[in-house]
Amino acid sequence: MNATTTRGALLAALACVLVGGSFTANSVLGDYPYAGGQFLRYGLACLLLVPVAGKGAVGRLRALTPRQWGRLALLAAVGMVGFNLAVIAAERTAEPAVPGVFVGCAPVAVAVLVPLLDGRRPRRTVLYGASLVAVGAFTVQGWGRTDGAGIAFSVCALAGEVGFAVLAVPVLRPLGPRLLSATVCAVAAVESAATGLWVDGGSWLRRPDGVETAALLWQAVVVTVVGFVCWYMGMQRIGAERATLFSGLIPVAAAGTAPLVGTGSYGLAQAVGSALVGLGVALGSGALRRVGREHRSRGRAFRGNGRREPRAVRVPGTPE
Repeated sequence: MNATTTRGALLAALACVLVGGSFTANSVLGDYPYAGGQFLRYGLACLLLVPVAGKGAVGRLRALTPRQWGRLALLAAVGMVGFNLAVIAAERTAEPAVPGVFVGCAPVAVAVLVPLLDGRRPRRTVLYGASLVAVGAFTVQGWGRTDGAGIAFSVCALAGEVGFAVLAVPVLRPLGPRLLSATVCAVAAVESAATGLWVDGGSWLRRPDGVETAALLWQAVVVTVVGFVCWYMGMQRIGAERATLFSGLIPVAAAGTAPLVGTGSYGLAQAVGSALVGLGVALGSGALRRVGREHRSRGRAFRGNGRREPRAVRVPGTPE
């Protein structure tokens, strides 16, 4: 694994761990207006991201086509505002594990959709790894009580998670991770305000108390600013298919942090599920294949009674 791939994997993993920890913060925001909380989160994140968006940001935004702007609006609506709304709606009639299980299937969906949209076949190793990640996510969370509405909104949450990765692919290169994050946060803040005014009227926004303020600051500064930039930087380096494998770390991180606030426990099922997620990530990212090649290469260097055979000196620039 070269330095670029390793760095991309670490960035994607960090982003997903931060998102997983945010589910713990969500547990203290149950009484705060949904749209108002999203407006504050994404609005503050945008203000923090604008200064680090990079030189020529205005020019890059002006160069976007109407179709690309439409994609950004859809990304914010589906992958950010819609995703969070779907999770909240699902949890009204379903236990939290239910939408979590559906969202855990995102690596499989992305592993199929991204190659097809790019005109190529899905890679089998990525599909196998994504399937292991989905099984691991299910093992960590288990299954819970639900009904038809809970399943329907959980499917919408899955669509939001997939859209957050797939819709970003064509606009990531022209904008870059920082400017893309700042732009979609600005769009999501506007969409959240519009949703709040439409659904809740004048009560869509209120002053948060101390605990709610701390949770919103965590979501805005750590999860959104740091998490989004790390996610898109990782996706830029290793691609959407392999980056989404790390979304299996979201339920793992949520299960690991839940005991800290007394909202859950970490037991044998969580440990087994975490191991399956790790194995799926290693398989889908190609890390296991590279380790196997290294072992075979070392084995060929030894012959006879264990003495190491001298290997030919490789001249830089020539094939091995």
